[in-house]
Amino acid sequence: MVMRHSSRSSSSRSSTAFGSETAPFPVKKTNVVLIGMPGSGKSTSGVLLAKSLGLSFLDTDLLVQQQAGTLLQDLVDEKGFSGFIEIEEEIVSRLKAFKSVISTGGSVVYSEKAMSHFKEMGIVVYLEVSFPEITRRIQNISTRGIALKTGQNLEVLYNERLPLYRKYADITVYGDGKTIEELVTEIAGRVQNGCPV
Repeated sequence: MVMRHSSRSSSSRSSTAFGSETAPFPVKKTNVVLIGMPGSGKSTSGVLLAKSLGLSFLDTDLLVQQQAGTLLQDLVDEKGFSGFIEIEEEIVSRLKAFKSVISTGGSVVYSEKAMSHFKEMGIVVYLEVSFPEITRRIQNISTRGIALKTGQNLEVLYNERLPLYRKYADITVYGDGKTIEELVTEIAGRVQNGCPV
């Protein structure tokens, strides 16, 4: 089942950040899209961010699992890197969301089609975390459902994806040394104020 949370916050600040003529971003961009490496905190911070902004929450990894009918790791093992990327692109490119925080899979930036879709519908926020911090956080690379090419390790993956995350980001927030609460507060503030990268 797709992970979806709703907040009933009636904060006037949250309501003016999206869907109004005075919003810092185009009116149709009613969503916040989180991108970044596995372990960067997209899902954890995404739920709290949705509550803070009065938005719903969607996790595209769970959406892929639901529609594919299998776990991410099993899908990667069965289809391989290219097959997994194709399936992910097909599913997320059809996603329709309104006033939601969307946590994406780390591999979604390989798809220009998917990222163009996300940039049309939302503000793309890159949660940038240093490689040493990523290695500290990720202990289960072989079972976490990470889309790796044959022979690829985590460091090579990180260096390959870094320029893609930066390419698509509207806003970049650095996660090293910050608690989840601090990260969420910074993201919320920058999204509402229309702060550039």
